[in-house]
Amino acid sequence: MPERDLFANFERMRREMDELFGDVFERTRLSRRRTGFSPAVDVAYATDPPRAIVTAELAGVELDGLELEIQGRTLILAGRRGPAAPEGDVYQQVEIERGQFRRTVELGAEVEVDQAKARYEDGMLKVELPLAEAGTRTKAVPIESAER
Repeated sequence: MPERDLFANFERMRREMDELFGDVFERTRLSRRRTGFSPAVDVAYATDPPRAIVTAELAGVELDGLELEIQGRTLILAGRRGPAAPEGDVYQQVEIERGQFRRTVELGAEVEVDQAKARYEDGMLKVELPLAEAGTRTKAVPIESAER
């Protein structure tokens, strides 16, 4: 007698239900997991001239809805990637993350905030931040005697 796959009927039934209900169970689980997305970011350091270069992948994000803020060694990107198509379309597959995002990038060096430059082209945001000159931060501290 051939061995039966106990889960074959279950898997077939699950596929039929997914087709019937549009895979509602999977979509519900994902929507509870998180909202929005976190864009991919690269951080590099160049030597001539010394600068930090932050590149963020933001395809589909409108420039007028994009915010860039620098606080000390922290760069903050915020914005929103809207829907790809008009509401009411039926999707077969959804992999592109959409919604609000806020990405915080910690830099490994002090930067000249006033000289920062940003350029958005072909869905990529490139931010160049000149590194602050290493100043002498040494200070002699007088030592007081405990004796009177």
